[in-house]
Amino acid sequence: MIDILTSYTFMIVALGTVILAVASGIIGTVSVIKGQSLIGDAVGHATFPGIVLAFMLAGTRETLVLALGALLLGIIAFFTIQIITEHSRITLDGALALVLSSFFGLGMALMSFVQGNPDFEGTQGLSDYIFGQAAYMLRSDVYLILAASGASLLVFILFYQQLKIYIFDPVYSRSIGISNMLMNFMILGITITLIAVGLKAVGAILIVNLLIAPAVVGQLWSDRFFHVLIIAAATGGISAFAGTYISTAGNDIATGPAIILVLSAFVLVSLLSARKGLLRRSILKRKVGERS
Repeated sequence: MIDILTSYTFMIVALGTVILAVASGIIGTVSVIKGQSLIGDAVGHATFPGIVLAFMLAGTRETLVLALGALLLGIIAFFTIQIITEHSRITLDGALALVLSSFFGLGMALMSFVQGNPDFEGTQGLSDYIFGQAAYMLRSDVYLILAASGASLLVFILFYQQLKIYIFDPVYSRSIGISNMLMNFMILGITITLIAVGLKAVGAILIVNLLIAPAVVGQLWSDRFFHVLIIAAATGGISAFAGTYISTAGNDIATGPAIILVLSAFVLVSLLSARKGLLRRSILKRKVGERS
């Protein structure tokens, strides 16, 4: 155990995944409370073609370049969803399904094209961005995650009061001069940024779990917004550390899926035993029934 905790590879991967999970847990809480978590899912899938296109245009697998490509396609996907819902009769659920499947299908098609094309060399590793491959994270990847997460949390802290008002009372926030559109775009921009830099760690398919699962755990244990944020951040960080340790100790366990499995365990335990969990609610109903 000590050998694993002190190994250079484990420390690099654990630092990157923990920072990413803590920031994602906090920022994802806003999206979950606002009912926009599925937008993050669609955007996460839509970033994959951006990675492949960035590789095709730049001819490099540098994480920053691929993250910029993912960020650009994520923004395009979001505005595509907005255009579809505002200028057609298609509902938000339908638009999300269309964008998710179309963009991810485009990414898979581009991936097949570059892998079978002799004009593109060094395609090894691009497919890892589908499910993530944190074991190959470098120090530069951790710096990128640290910079993106730090900037995201700084923006969140600076606009904390405005965001809290916007989340729970958008009518009042508009009446006191807060731009709801600006708040919405800011949260979505931060979310897309975290998705883009986290693809190498957990992949396009699993990244949304880092945004949703910690927030769900936090809401099951508390009704106070600040406490929910703390619980979400702690849940994400602990899950990332434990998942990284499990994947390092086990030879055939990928880091991203291991983290998601630990997160899922937290959600399951919380659904059963949290203050608003199923067991607690059934016990309270039984006590009320006995009193009546």
